[in-house]
Amino acid sequence: MKKLVLTIALAGIGSFAMAQQTTPQDKQVRRAEMQQKMEQREQEHLAKMQKDLNLDQNQVAQIKDLHAKRKAEMKAEFDKNKGERQAKMEQMKAKRAQMDADMKKILSPEQYDKWQADRQAKMEQRKVAMKERKMMKKPMSTATPDAK
Repeated sequence: MKKLVLTIALAGIGSFAMAQQTTPQDKQVRRAEMQQKMEQREQEHLAKMQKDLNLDQNQVAQIKDLHAKRKAEMKAEFDKNKGERQAKMEQMKAKRAQMDADMKKILSPEQYDKWQADRQAKMEQRKVAMKERKMMKKPMSTATPDAK
């Protein structure tokens, strides 16, 4: 009986772990969905501005062009800084590797293993906290915006 329960539990955990893995296709689909949501939000925002500010079609077109220009500038700035960000990441990785090597010299093998495990646990806690923070930032759709 214990073996059966243990087998079922392990099978459940294994299937859950496999469900967490994402493929490049999943990322592409998610990116496309996010892009579509952003475009929809942009259209809704523009429609709300048109209604609230009583804009004519010429003004709407000009605002659309302005948003597109701003978006292109931001993307260009992001792409410009991409190489610098990658170089900084490589520097940080090298520093982390050097620290690991130095700690390995200082600590006994058992102490080093414990230090690594503690560091890994703290990293996982930070990941969970970041996900929770991200979830808390999502707007609640229970109240209407005109409820003020």
